[in-house]
Amino acid sequence: MKKNPSILKKKEEMRFEILTIFPDIFPTYLKCGVLGKAIEKGLIKVNIINIRDFAWDKHKTTDDRPYGGGYGMVMKPEPIYRAIKSIKREEKSLVIFLSPQGIKFNQDMAWGLSHYNQLIFICGRYEGIDERIKILCADIEISIGDYILSGGELAALVIIDTVSRLIPGVLGGEKSNVEESFSDGLLEYPQYTRPKTFQGIEVPEILLSGDHERIRKWRRNQSIRKTLEKRPDLLKKAKLSRDEIKLLKDKEEV
Repeated sequence: MKKNPSILKKKEEMRFEILTIFPDIFPTYLKCGVLGKAIEKGLIKVNIINIRDFAWDKHKTTDDRPYGGGYGMVMKPEPIYRAIKSIKREEKSLVIFLSPQGIKFNQDMAWGLSHYNQLIFICGRYEGIDERIKILCADIEISIGDYILSGGELAALVIIDTVSRLIPGVLGGEKSNVEESFSDGLLEYPQYTRPKTFQGIEVPEILLSGDHERIRKWRRNQSIRKTLEKRPDLLKKAKLSRDEIKLLKDKEEV
């Protein structure tokens, strides 16, 4: 990611601009849940830009055969370039090229992106986008995983959802985004709600004790235990106390 020297206090509204040839993919998801409420509150704004509107031929062509031969079609640079230039850029703005070749997206990257005022997503399709768009327009190339999608639209939604949750006011509780999985390098502790007993399985007694300090310690230990069992690779970067490190070594020796 290119370093931005002016990552200071951000504006009240964060803007997401999505360049796509399939704009109908987005409206339903953006009306639901956390994102829908954030848009209603004016905390975020999502602008969907149809790349076809910037194709100047009568057929609104956005793709062509690749130079050098090969299968499939490649998205043309001109409509995408014009679409990007049509966007009013904020002071702290970033153009994101979504691609399997990009940097792997994770929670740390989401925190970094949340400090921008505007994120612009270029969603590819078919065999990809003309390389010159990456050279001329992209600030960063991001991948959400080592697999192939039909296009960048789902990747854009994943990043928008993840980043939006980190914006103050989007989640109900002030600490909600701090206590979720990956926020401190660990998986989240187990969650329980009513009824107290379900199918013979009871809620751990400590959660009913009312002793918040004991509950906090139990949850922390459960997070460490879960991470050790399911994602031990995360423990290399987790911030652990000496006692917690000792606890891990004891578990590994058992």
